[in-house]
Amino acid sequence: MLSLDEVKGKRIADIGSGTGRIVNMLLDAGADRVVAVEPSDAMLVLKDNTAARAERIDYFQAPGDRLPPDLGLDYVVSMGVLHHIPEPAPVVRAAYDALRPGGRCIVWLYGYEGNETYLSLAIPLRKLTVLLPHRLLVVLSHGLEWALTAYIGLCRILPLPMRSYMRSVLAKFPRSVRRLTIYDQLNPAYAKYYTRAEAEALLSDGGFGDVRLYHRHGYSWTVSGTRPG
Repeated sequence: MLSLDEVKGKRIADIGSGTGRIVNMLLDAGADRVVAVEPSDAMLVLKDNTAARAERIDYFQAPGDRLPPDLGLDYVVSMGVLHHIPEPAPVVRAAYDALRPGGRCIVWLYGYEGNETYLSLAIPLRKLTVLLPHRLLVVLSHGLEWALTAYIGLCRILPLPMRSYMRSVLAKFPRSVRRLTIYDQLNPAYAKYYTRAEAEALLSDGGFGDVRLYHRHGYSWTVSGTRPG
């Protein structure tokens, strides 16, 4: 939904920048300037990870709904963040207000479609795992990572559920990252899995037009909307 050529020379906000991975990707692709929005203490790590190009970054340590309006941005992106926010509408509206007319908002969300089998197992399990102490949850995450590694291996030869995601995404992660991913899935503060209709409404209800959706890897939604001119 966004090619590298479209990023070159553009002004972009990244809502939920974390430690700076997306910020660095945007700058590597030729973005002129990036507004890095991160409310947590991860901002300190973000600044360290992007120090070499800090002159092209505006650091904004605040929630996404406090992104200043009228920035005239070309794009606002938010990758894997809005599905962790119980009330994301104010963040979407702030993104709208920060864009120039014709500017685009692009978000990546957990999808419900394609995850039904996983959710039928994960949701009941979370009722227990959210009660576990940190140390025990770490041990459980290590054990489940071994099972996940075996499942990824089976996906190479069998048409199992989420095969595309396992082979093209999780298989490329270091095992340490897979363990952290499992930990986050077992103990999320909040996580919503969007249906197609909900994903589309998230941007259209925020005023965006030309809303487009892509069912990425058959388990998540990439959604794009344009601020009318």
